[in-house]
Amino acid sequence: MENTYLHILNQFNLGDQVKEVTPFGNGHINDTLKVVSNDGEARYILQRINHLIFTQVDVLQNNIHVVTSHIRKKLEEKGETDIDRKVLTFLSTKDAVNYYFDGENYWRVCLMIPRSQSFERITPELSYQAAKAFGEFQYMLADIPEGVLQETIPNFHNMEFRLQQFRDAVAANAAGRLSEVQNLVGEVEKRAESMCIQEQLYREGKLKKRINHCDTKVNNILFDEDGQVLCVIDLDTVMPGFVLSDFGDFIRTGANTGLEDDEDLDRVGVNMDIFKAYAKGYLETARSFLTPLEISLLPYGARLLTYMQTVRFLTDYINGDTYYKIHTPDHNLVRTRAQLKLLQSLEAAGQEMDDYINSL
Repeated sequence: MENTYLHILNQFNLGDQVKEVTPFGNGHINDTLKVVSNDGEARYILQRINHLIFTQVDVLQNNIHVVTSHIRKKLEEKGETDIDRKVLTFLSTKDAVNYYFDGENYWRVCLMIPRSQSFERITPELSYQAAKAFGEFQYMLADIPEGVLQETIPNFHNMEFRLQQFRDAVAANAAGRLSEVQNLVGEVEKRAESMCIQEQLYREGKLKKRINHCDTKVNNILFDEDGQVLCVIDLDTVMPGFVLSDFGDFIRTGANTGLEDDEDLDRVGVNMDIFKAYAKGYLETARSFLTPLEISLLPYGARLLTYMQTVRFLTDYINGDTYYKIHTPDHNLVRTRAQLKLLQSLEAAGQEMDDYINSL
């Protein structure tokens, strides 16, 4: 075990002696490690926060503290038991702060939730359970006053901002790739105006910002041994946003019949069973705080987030692959085409989706 890890862990109020520290999980942003105590039990998670992405670590950690404290209080008021398995618990350092800066990197420690599991593959039943969990998560945070939480990644799901980044990339043509993607640029631009409805409605006072998770994937939920939801995890992107984005991002990732970077576009489309299961579960727990306008726009949210990701992949390809990790020189181009195909499938299913939402 590296002495560095031991030194970092010693800054936190751990109740155990540490036996070993090993890599854990498959996250793309932070470095995550499992901490095993002397009795052989994995008791803690140690994370190095990626401060190149989360540039204001104090804001990030304050958001997480507010969210976890708020959820814990709600669970206590409901008379829930086993609360330490139903909300993440972050440890304080001996200086009473919830992260440690070693002069170069930022670190945090949370309790490992015992007897828990997560899933990568999605089924209609898992989709339904995940939807109820994310809806309940938003419901519990709906009464946090405006201004208490800040954006951990500014403009993360702001379509107007993403389009400006895209247009700047097209104008600069930094990698000299523009000529080969003109048809894709056209596909982006012909939808641009209709894909900025969210921001327009917000300015008109018709759509409000709520506390969102902003990374609503099924693997960001922990389940118990019996497959029942324990809690929502990966709280780094919890911040003010629009519910359309949270709903849409799950459909974009969970209801795609192909891969996000599928080279065989015939495999890519929308799985309506997943969509319907998610819509049903989400409205069961979120309906009480949603407006009729928000509910009617949920299918639009699926199109919006898929369009946004199409734009972001294409922007990165035009820029010369400066943001996303790539495995082949045309990886971002492959991703763009796959996302555009999913978007076209969502557009084709739009009426069916609207009808199903109305039926609920």
